[in-house]
Amino acid sequence: MTLDRSTIWPYEEGEAGRFHYSRFDHPTGVEAEEALGALEGGRALLFPSGSGAITALVLTVLESGQTVALAEGGYYGTGVLLRALEKWGLRVLEFDQTGAPPEGVDLIWLEAPSNPFLTMPDIEAAVASGVPVVVDSTAATPVYLRPLEQGADFVVHSVTKYLGGHSDVLLGAVVCRSDEDFARLHEFRGRSGIVTAPDPCWLLLRSLKTLDARMERITSTARDLAERLRAHHAVEVVRYPGFSGLMSFDVGGDARAVERATRLIQNATSLGGTETVIETRSRWEGERVPENLLRLSVGLEDADELWADLAQALEQA
Repeated sequence: MTLDRSTIWPYEEGEAGRFHYSRFDHPTGVEAEEALGALEGGRALLFPSGSGAITALVLTVLESGQTVALAEGGYYGTGVLLRALEKWGLRVLEFDQTGAPPEGVDLIWLEAPSNPFLTMPDIEAAVASGVPVVVDSTAATPVYLRPLEQGADFVVHSVTKYLGGHSDVLLGAVVCRSDEDFARLHEFRGRSGIVTAPDPCWLLLRSLKTLDARMERITSTARDLAERLRAHHAVEVVRYPGFSGLMSFDVGGDARAVERATRLIQNATSLGGTETVIETRSRWEGERVPENLLRLSVGLEDADELWADLAQALEQA
């Protein structure tokens, strides 16, 4: 792994070489992009955050007056960001991603699985529409889903989550199926300056080495906890797609009391790290989610220890 913090590199015989100014490319970033691209089966570009990646992609592929069909029940920040762009003429239409997308749209935005409702999209139906398709595969990771192989045009990741995996790196990514889309997005990234620094790219290279092992352990524990939660008297609904570490569940009482009562599990936001975290999502998403919904991101701790903590906290509901 290379950590090169240079911002400039000398010309080669008077001409700009592969690397000349870090706003366009730098060795550490390219190494990380190539590693992620190989995992997804496409060409990856890194951005300083998941929101930065979404912004760059939308501004690259859409024009004023065009419409995004957005999966309902997905990460609320995506909808907030897209609606912030409505003042520039972007239109946003939410739809049920488990079925066919609406007609007359210019871009279809799926999330696999959605956060925090954990629905899975009908990628086949979206691709059949003939409209460019984006799949936010943050929670699935390329370990469990490779949307480009199913015909999607772009894959988006909040790399901060499972790909980074240690709650110490803020990054986003877009992986393109076509070289043409990659070139357009690469050009926009360099011109707009929505670029990454070398250090978080180096941390991503570190994390990708353990991605398979981490996801296998996380998934095994999450499946165990999901079954135990379904059998608990204080739990009304459990949402879990059967893979990865993200789930949500509704309690028949005070969810805030549950999140405050955990001891091993941290009451914190985000997901995808080595440590298990829990939070009520209504604090961020308001009436869009039930007040009694708790989102759980399973980490690498012992399953029995995690369950003991959840069980005692659930008694506070």
